[in-house]
Amino acid sequence: MKVAVQDLLKAVALLLITQTVVSMVIPNATQLEDMLEKYLDMNESSWRPNSRGKRAISQSDMQLILDLHNNLRGQVHPPASNMEYMVWDTELERSAEDWAHTCLWEHGPSHLLTQIGQNLGAHWGRDRPPTFHVQAWYDEVRDYSFPYVQECNPHCPYRCSGPVCTHYTQLVWATSNRIGCAINVCYNMNVWGMIWAKAVYLVCNYSPPGNWWGHAPYKYGSPCTACPASYGGGCRNNLCYKDDGMDRHYVPETEETNYIEPEAPRAQEPRPRAQSPTPSPNENVERNEVINTEQMSQQVSCDTKLRDQCKGTTCNRYECPPGCLYTSGKVIGSSYYDMQSSVCGAGIHAGIIDNDGGWLDITRQGRKDNFTKSYKNGIQTHGKNQSANAFTVSKVPVKAVTCETTVAQFCPFKKPIRHCPRLYCPRNCLLDSYARVIGTRYYSDKTSICRAAIHAGVIQSVSGGYLDVMPVDRRRQYRGTYQNGISSERYQKKPGNKRFCFVGY
Repeated sequence: MKVAVQDLLKAVALLLITQTVVSMVIPNATQLEDMLEKYLDMNESSWRPNSRGKRAISQSDMQLILDLHNNLRGQVHPPASNMEYMVWDTELERSAEDWAHTCLWEHGPSHLLTQIGQNLGAHWGRDRPPTFHVQAWYDEVRDYSFPYVQECNPHCPYRCSGPVCTHYTQLVWATSNRIGCAINVCYNMNVWGMIWAKAVYLVCNYSPPGNWWGHAPYKYGSPCTACPASYGGGCRNNLCYKDDGMDRHYVPETEETNYIEPEAPRAQEPRPRAQSPTPSPNENVERNEVINTEQMSQQVSCDTKLRDQCKGTTCNRYECPPGCLYTSGKVIGSSYYDMQSSVCGAGIHAGIIDNDGGWLDITRQGRKDNFTKSYKNGIQTHGKNQSANAFTVSKVPVKAVTCETTVAQFCPFKKPIRHCPRLYCPRNCLLDSYARVIGTRYYSDKTSICRAAIHAGVIQSVSGGYLDVMPVDRRRQYRGTYQNGISSERYQKKPGNKRFCFVGY
């Protein structure tokens, strides 16, 4: 039938790229998407972790976290009569370390969650102390209404006017008197479907756990008037405190280092989810024989001018090398940049990339009457008082997709032609999915993006990875071939049939 395929198939091209992502900051955790908005303005998405150092957290970070917890617990309002002084626990630290190295943006492991409380935090971009997240957890107090005794008949109501308050209530849960935290650098961490290239992941575990439904986090009253008998009447800074002559602060083992060594981002296979079968070592999994070396995203040098690079090519996504802050070429303009400007210099000036380099998108803006000079992010630009072609720079968004996702669903064809967000495919799409692949080199927009990338040799099934997609206009026919373990279908437009066709790289 003509109608059955009438909306088929604009074309897409898939090409090999390298790893990068957008920069963002969040205070944690599961079901906290609304709170994310409060911190995104400080800086603009379950894979295998990097190798770990011996120490889960540095001595200084541990002390900062512990001291801030106790300071915040001692100043709650209304005041607490039974708030206990919190101490560091090495076993909780180790359990937090184990979870931090999974680089999974969710609470876990599931078998421990009934025995511990847990708060999570992550950021990437500019450096921040771990207390940034601790304070963010406490700041949920603005949305929390403390339940007074007269309201607890028979259970205390849970009153939270914001998206979540459970990070605050765990932090100030009176009987949670032990804490252990860990920090890990996670490469390509999946946070609500967005890939963060280099996320700093904070996990804090608490014991005994808090947040019991129907209970208030602490008893209201004068400080230290309802402390457990085990404290012997001791009180310090409004907290129940046992002065047993022992150092209440954790001292790390001398043979271990506190330094978490950051590693250079490198190609890694994602950590498999439970539902994604992992091939056994003796399983004969076919690896790609064809690797596409073309790139939609162009690699440029620090002084490359857009005018010189954007001639008859795909000219709206570029990769800049590190070190361009001090070696970039001339930049003309602010917000709008003259076509004779350095691509990478404009990216740094606009705050899209930093001296570590990275990816950026370019949008041609036509002619502008003049260009103003300014100093931003270490780059001094030049002014120009005459009309010239202009461009703007923007961040490259990155999204995680499934094995079945198609371009028609995710990035439909529009004019003018633009890149879709950078995509990250999971591993094992060769084994996990039988979604259609139509074409060779160019593919139908009804084709599975990830399986087309495997067929084209852009990624390997055993590891997944990043790719670029560009929708292009209709084609008259598509060629079917067998490549890299996938047989693609052919299609040829018939007389009188107006459906679209596809091809893929």
